[in-house]
Amino acid sequence: EDQADRFLKAEITPHIDKWHEDKFYPREVWTKTGQAGLLCAMIPEEYGGAGGSFGHEAVINRAYSLAGFDSFGAPLHSGIVAPYIWRFGTEEQKKRWLPKLASGELVGAIAMSEPGTGSDLQSVRTTAVKKGNRYVLNGSKTFITNGQHANLIVVVAKTDPKEKAKGVSLMVVETGDAPGFRRGRQLKKLGMDSADTSELFFDDVSLPTENLLGPEEGQGFYQLMKELPQERMIVAVHACAMMERAVALTIDYVKQRTAFGRKIIEF
Repeated sequence: EDQADRFLKAEITPHIDKWHEDKFYPREVWTKTGQAGLLCAMIPEEYGGAGGSFGHEAVINRAYSLAGFDSFGAPLHSGIVAPYIWRFGTEEQKKRWLPKLASGELVGAIAMSEPGTGSDLQSVRTTAVKKGNRYVLNGSKTFITNGQHANLIVVVAKTDPKEKAKGVSLMVVETGDAPGFRRGRQLKKLGMDSADTSELFFDDVSLPTENLLGPEEGQGFYQLMKELPQERMIVAVHACAMMERAVALTIDYVKQRTAFGRKIIEF
C-alpha cells in the first residue's frame, strides 16, 4: 500500500486533472506502473509477476481510487486479462505474454461486448474460423476498456457458430502483427473522462492457431464464467474506495467552507 501511494503521489496525482481535461492519459503511465512493480501482482514470479494474491491486487486497486485515478485500466489488465492467460493458457502462452504484461510492455484488454449483443456472451457474432494452421477473425466490439492502448486483446469469438456456449473460444490478438485490426473512436462517458474505452474492429484478422487461449476450442464460455466473479470483486473494491474518497473530500470541504459565520461542519 505504501509503495502504491508513493508512486501515485509522485507520478500520477499531479497530472490527473489535465488528463481528465484531455480526456486521455498517456501510454507511458503503463510502463511507469510496470517499473514500479504494481502490474500483475497476483501472477507468479516465474512469469514476471509479483507472486502475490488477489488481496495484493485489491490493495493496489484501492490505492488508484483513493488517489482519484478511477479511470486507469490497470485493475482489468492485472486482475482479469493476465489471470485468463495464467489460469487457462498453455505453458508457452504464459511465458510468451505474462512477463510483458507485468512490465507494461503489453497492455491487456478483453473484448466481450458487441454493438448488438451486450452481455449475452453465448450469442456473440464475432467469429474465428479455422483455415489450415490459422484462424480468421471477423467482428466488432464496443465498450472495451483499454481499447486505445491495448496491444494484447483477448477476444470472445465463436469458433463454432452453430453452438451457443460450447461454440465460444477466446482468441488472443497481438495488435502489432494483426493486419485487419483497427481501433474505432474513444467513447464519451458520463464520468471518468480520461478512461480509455473504445470500439474495436476485426476484418479478416489472420491469427496463428497458437493464439487460441488454452489447448482446445470451445472452452471460452467456461473460462469466462470462472473469471467473471473476480471481475465483479474488482468493481466492488473500486466502488468502496471511491465512496471512501468521496466522504474524505466532503469532510475536508465542510471543515473549510464557511456560511453564516461558522464552518459548515459545525451545523
